[in-house]
Parts: sequence; C-alpha cells; structure tokens
Amino acid sequence: MALPSSPTWVAVTPEPLALDPLVTWATRPDCGAVVTFAGTVRDHSADHDEVVALEYETSEPHALARLEEVAEEARRRWPAVAAVALHHRVGRVELGEATVLVVVASPHRAEAFEAGRFCIDALKRTVPLWKREHFPGGSAWSSATEPIVGVEST
Repeated sequence: MALPSSPTWVAVTPEPLALDPLVTWATRPDCGAVVTFAGTVRDHSADHDEVVALEYETSEPHALARLEEVAEEARRRWPAVAAVALHHRVGRVELGEATVLVVVASPHRAEAFEAGRFCIDALKRTVPLWKREHFPGGSAWSSATEPIVGVEST
C-alpha cells in the first residue's frame, strides 16, 4: 500500500482496518506525539445484549468529503497538528474488529490528544454512516442515532 504524501489520509473501505500503516505514515521527525483511537465492535448495544456484528452503509463520496472536512477543522483548531488519518469500515464488521481508526500527530501530546478526541466526536456527529446491528435471530438498524450536523457545529 502506497502511503499518501498529503497531511490528511481518509478512507472508507469494506476491507479490515490496519492501524500500523497509519501510525507509520503519521510518525514524523518534527512530531513527538502520535495519538491513536480504534473503535471496535462490542458484544452489546443499548438495544441488544448479544451483538455479533455491525454493518455500516454510507454514500462513499459524501463520507469521504466529510472526513476531509473533519481533518481540516482539526488542523484549523490545532495548527500544530501535522497529520490526521480517519478511516472507517463499511459493510459487515465482526465482533472485535475495528470499525473506525483515528490517528493524529503533532509536536506535543496535548494537541494530539485534543485533536484526536475532536476527530472521533466530530466524525460520529457529521459523517453520514448508518449502522445495522446483527444479533442471534436477526438484525435491526441501531436506534442510537442523532441528526447529522455540519462540521462547523461540532
């Protein structure tokens, strides 16, 4: 996999997510902090005690554009941020697998942590993704939804 030369790396993919390439890409000589976040499929939700998988749907062009906006806003709020990677799975994701990865690099840890937290929170509120929960005996769309807002509202 060719690593991008841009300071932003966004992806929406049905393939399993890999953290190591993102960390390698984000690690830079001028940055002393690389913060990572991985959201994984857990075995329960507000609606079901036995979740076995999740399934995500989106409009890829819209999701990618919104992920770019989230990264740009993080860089606007924390100008020292040198790299932002935001990757999200689509399709079926099994128990324990990563659904989303956030990687942020900056010269110092405070900015990296703050920008990373902003990125995952903004991603959840602004990127048009729909989640279906699979459980023994069936599946249903998640009831844990909020209206999608613009990045500037986060």
